[in-house]
Amino acid sequence: MCLCPDTSGTGTQAVMDGGTSAESRVPRPGRQPGASGEGAWAPRMVSSPWSLSRGRARVAAAVLCYINLLNYMNWFIVAGMLLDIQNFFQISDSNAGLLQTVFVCCLLLSAPVFGYLGDRHSRKAALSIGILLWSGTGLSSSFISPQYSWLFFLSRGVVGIGSASFSTIAPTVLGDLFVRDQRTLVLAIFYIFIPVGSGLGYVLGSAVLQLTGNWRWAFRVMPCLEAVALILLIVLVPDPPRGAAEKQEEAAVGDPRSSWCEDVRYLGRNLIFGILTVVTGIIGVVLGAEAARRYKKVNPRAEPLICACSLLAAALCLFLALILARVTLLASYVFLVLGELLLSCNWAVVADILLSVVVPRCRGTAEALQITVGHVLGDAGSPYLTGLISGTLRAARPDSYLQSFLSLQYSFLGCAFVIALGGGCFLLTALRLETDQARARQPGTGTSDSKDAESQALLSSTGSVAENL
Repeated sequence: MCLCPDTSGTGTQAVMDGGTSAESRVPRPGRQPGASGEGAWAPRMVSSPWSLSRGRARVAAAVLCYINLLNYMNWFIVAGMLLDIQNFFQISDSNAGLLQTVFVCCLLLSAPVFGYLGDRHSRKAALSIGILLWSGTGLSSSFISPQYSWLFFLSRGVVGIGSASFSTIAPTVLGDLFVRDQRTLVLAIFYIFIPVGSGLGYVLGSAVLQLTGNWRWAFRVMPCLEAVALILLIVLVPDPPRGAAEKQEEAAVGDPRSSWCEDVRYLGRNLIFGILTVVTGIIGVVLGAEAARRYKKVNPRAEPLICACSLLAAALCLFLALILARVTLLASYVFLVLGELLLSCNWAVVADILLSVVVPRCRGTAEALQITVGHVLGDAGSPYLTGLISGTLRAARPDSYLQSFLSLQYSFLGCAFVIALGGGCFLLTALRLETDQARARQPGTGTSDSKDAESQALLSSTGSVAENL
């Protein structure tokens, strides 16, 4: 069965039902309809649309979700055992931060390459190469000698390149297996595994380190899971024709392949929102951090108050942007820019609040939990909920472009309400901030281990020497 119903009204459904090919009169390349000469319009055989059973599509989606889990476990597995890796390779704190920087930079630089390959060549092959790349490199990194710390940095970059392959291409495969509400639901589930994988990566690294006493074994366990993922990918995940879900196979449409520059120019005309998000994100983070730094000198509760005010104002801007979208697009974009700018003011400030109320030895775990909870309650489920609300509203309205727009408009208004609720939560945070900060600064807060005891002994001895001098 095909995953998409026939909506063309041109009799293509008969082809799908019978499973046979049909003739379609299409213009030959380089000839215009109505041109003189034999063959200006020539019959052409068009293969029947590609189809896949619903069960097989769901199995393929489950496999891709599993691989996405492993993908993001690789992102944060180093964080769970960073101190031991630092000690092994004699890496300073500043250089330790470069491990993730190298990973992310290589991912960002290679993502456009895989996007180009994924649009023109076998996506299944690209996904397989990506898994082999990150799993093989991760395994190899567990055998690097201490004197070759630069090689470990390089390995993290290669893992980032492999990760870019999956992050870039896998969603496009899901997009060609499902349509409309099904696609929204599947993508929501797929992206839920980002925070889950991030948290599990940290947990796996820490757990394996505790069990074996050697951080290397974490990089030797992951390839076993990834080998299973590769086998499942090869056996159970198809490589559907691009646009198969919407019945827009290139063989049926007959469009010529465009160049990469042409693709970029085409996307550039549709990326206004993305560009605004990048610019407002950079400016907002800087403004929020600087405002918190200055205001904190006169008010110890400055950080949650800045977050609360920015969220409440952002909720109003988003509400106005949605309401004015039908009236004037320019005003809608203005308020949208202001709303994104205000939202971005919170990113660095929230992290600072978290670190100030958690004892130092638990901050890594706290950051992992924040990432997990933030994604689960935020971008993981919100696309599906927004689509569900929109679909429910559309079901009760006439089927028209205007009603479709209004349904999406009203569903997005829920985001403004949630943002305002977040602002209220930060107001409550302001009431508790100083108490929680004082508790985190109290000596003996939290459980201690042998490393904490050694550190305290070292600090005590250092203090004694300083007093004698």
